[in-house]
Amino acid sequence: MTAYLAPKFIRNGDIHIAYQVMGAGPIDLVVVPGFMSHLELQWELDPQYRAWVRRLASFARLILFDNRGSGLSDRDVGDSDVDERVDDLRLVLDGVGSMRCAVLGMATGSALAIRFAQRHPERASSLILCSGFAAAQASEPVGASLPLDKMQALTDSAWGLGKLLGMLAPSQQNNPQALARAGRLERASLSPRAARAVFAQARHTDVAASARTLQLPTLVLHRSNDAVVPVEFGRWLGQHIDNAVYVERLADDHLPWEGSSAEEDLDEIQQFLTGAKPDQDSDRFLATVFFTDIVDSTGHLARVGDRQWGETLARYYELMRETIKRFGGREIDTSGDGFFVTFSLPARAVRCAVAACQAVHALAIDIRVGIHTGECQRQGGSVVGIAVHTAARIMAVAQPGDVVVSRTLTDLVAGSGLAFEDSGIHVLRNVPGEWRLFRVEQTAPRAPDRQTTALEVGAA
Repeated sequence: MTAYLAPKFIRNGDIHIAYQVMGAGPIDLVVVPGFMSHLELQWELDPQYRAWVRRLASFARLILFDNRGSGLSDRDVGDSDVDERVDDLRLVLDGVGSMRCAVLGMATGSALAIRFAQRHPERASSLILCSGFAAAQASEPVGASLPLDKMQALTDSAWGLGKLLGMLAPSQQNNPQALARAGRLERASLSPRAARAVFAQARHTDVAASARTLQLPTLVLHRSNDAVVPVEFGRWLGQHIDNAVYVERLADDHLPWEGSSAEEDLDEIQQFLTGAKPDQDSDRFLATVFFTDIVDSTGHLARVGDRQWGETLARYYELMRETIKRFGGREIDTSGDGFFVTFSLPARAVRCAVAACQAVHALAIDIRVGIHTGECQRQGGSVVGIAVHTAARIMAVAQPGDVVVSRTLTDLVAGSGLAFEDSGIHVLRNVPGEWRLFRVEQTAPRAPDRQTTALEVGAA
């Protein structure tokens, strides 16, 4: 598994730029982030981001950084243009000893990546543009416009609440945990005024002339229903960069690590950079996937306060890990208060879920659990695949205190003594087909009423 290394800093004049390096592959790959990023917080909070980073670091030495004015880099830096940020990128590469690398630009970062490749052709070996654009108002119309007014309005009215998630990752917009993560990332990455400045800068970005001069291998990845950078911008890049390879996916999410097409895009990147497709079959295995989270964790925090909720969470993690270990589960990841676990036997996963619901009930909290069995794949120390997405979506439809499973799982545990109640047919977001789901009978009782919880009595 790719080791996490604490970010370091390099100076460009009086401005400090935060960066980190992961992996040790034969290729150097630098990622130029979009309009907001935070090296530590994204890694800590977002399992999809972690899996994406680990996959890239499995075949490359991966170089990450926060743009000036964002994340861990110096924040109050005034106005800056693309060329100043190109110098930041050059200094980061100098600092890690990378004389030649592949450059991956995301969204607003794509303009910086294009300008860097044009200004320093000896340093850029290849270019990857994810949901990118060369100019917000190009001299040649692309047939669409960036929704900067809409994004600006959301920033003005609700910055820090995660409202941009509906545009950045529509597949996650009904996921309360993802919404909370997005809000924290907004608050930690940029101030509202800084966000306004980024959108203003985007309006005047124009590196179309630079894009037309590029002579290096280029891969353009875009999703057909991207609400942040419409697909016409990606098609323009594919048509106007010499010998570019253009790949368009039928998908909604703007963020490259979100959605079911994330793995396909990673495969495309790996093949583009290494010349070889990943061996899909060697790392595939059958597993039972188990997702859980705390119901209304934000409400609990508001009622009892930071200190007491922190103590409760610490005990919650202990109880969950004790229970997972007892039933032979393997903890893959945690995100906020959620657990992502795999089991070799589906009946053990169900019994673990029931026991976990009962154990945390003593803390006056409810959890919800979703379980599915299917083929998974090991990637960069994590576990990915449609079975993982399916289990996460099943969890999202579970009610407080419930364990909900797929029909596949109920068929596999026939004769185990477990009992299930039919919950009907469901459509799971971004998972093909219709799914018959079942609630496990005799799960934990609901948590005590909010007015009489032990936590609130203690707080009083």
